[in-house]
Amino acid sequence: MLQGGFTSVLQTRNRDEFQDEIVSFTKRLGFETVSAMVVIDHLLGEAEFITVDNAPQAYRESFAKFENGRRDPVMQHCRRQTMPIVWGQDTYVQSGLADKWEEQSRFGYRTGIAMALHMPEGRHFFLGVDRDQPVPSDRGELTRLVADLQLFAVHAQDAALRILTPAATEPGLPALTPRELETLRWTMEGKTAWEVGNILGITERTAALHVNNATHKLGCVNKHQAVLKALRLGLIR
Repeated sequence: MLQGGFTSVLQTRNRDEFQDEIVSFTKRLGFETVSAMVVIDHLLGEAEFITVDNAPQAYRESFAKFENGRRDPVMQHCRRQTMPIVWGQDTYVQSGLADKWEEQSRFGYRTGIAMALHMPEGRHFFLGVDRDQPVPSDRGELTRLVADLQLFAVHAQDAALRILTPAATEPGLPALTPRELETLRWTMEGKTAWEVGNILGITERTAALHVNNATHKLGCVNKHQAVLKALRLGLIR
């Protein structure tokens, strides 16, 4: 696992540093290009797309066209699901878009891995890495690559929302109870709800409820994201 990149991306302070970190991680993962995108759904009007990428300049015009997302089977998968997709030529051929794959393959977009995180309040985070070589045929190696990308995405989305959409983040600190903070601290240490319950003298169900409440108050989709956000806000250390 490429653990250095997980913590480094959390420490980025601006868009340039964020781009440097995701490109560096992508290269170490064995891929050439990366796209990180924050999508904010608005009740009125079109959704807002904020993208950081290292797409080749020659491909940028085509890459940036919004209508491409409407056709792209990888983007459509990520729009509906949270499971990562490992894509290649067959993905586009089966969707009747062999011509689109032919076009992008000229710029190095032949295979890749992509995923999305869907958060409360109509916020989404997309992360995709691409290259011109096939993905590993060894199932174990491919599983490791997908797992590394998933873990990095959890960290990267926290940084992306903070840096790219400061207006979309809450102005004040969420009001977590002492018990909710305690359960998050022990969750940070890798403890299960059953273990947290034993430590704090409460039931497993109550411990899980405290974690779920904290996760909801922090606007996160799971306890891992909640711990990361609580750390960034200084609620736990």
